[in-house]
Amino acid sequence: MLTLEKAKELNATMVTDEALIIHATNVMAAMGAMAEHFGEDVEHWQAIGFLHDYDYEKYPDEHLAHTEAPLLEAGVDPADVRAILSHGYGICSDVEPQTNMEKSLFAVDELTGIIQAYARMRPEGIHEIKMSSFMKKFKDKRFAAKCDREIIKKGCENLGMEVRDVAEICIRGMESFAAEIGLDGE
Repeated sequence: MLTLEKAKELNATMVTDEALIIHATNVMAAMGAMAEHFGEDVEHWQAIGFLHDYDYEKYPDEHLAHTEAPLLEAGVDPADVRAILSHGYGICSDVEPQTNMEKSLFAVDELTGIIQAYARMRPEGIHEIKMSSFMKKFKDKRFAAKCDREIIKKGCENLGMEVRDVAEICIRGMESFAAEIGLDGE
């Protein structure tokens, strides 16, 4: 089973861009909270979240095409590699999310981007976010426009959950890492 330490070690061999490291940390935090929600192994899910964009910096136009072989070669469990590949389902991968871990990764990847953008514009950062205010920003397609709302909605639907509920879980998870991801506020 992939550990967070091993995920960080592997990610460091491919990812140097500060924004991508922050994104990996955001997704790691959100995945940990989702694991807690489902009563699963928090560190394992965090590791999957941290490593999910392993090849993105070097191969943005071939994302996930350079993930499977090197991770398997590095000893990452095939089920964990499958989970990572599934977050690109319908975009750059044909691996359909099936487990709660895979469905969660698919849903939270884009969602953490909107949460981060919203938290950065608030003096309190990620702290004390009101879900009604966050959902207004979520519905505004011009806000954090690069984050695909349809993917988020599809991911939440696959989990049998509302976007609001998944966002609340992710915000709680990301709040635990607020200082590390620059979302502590002023």
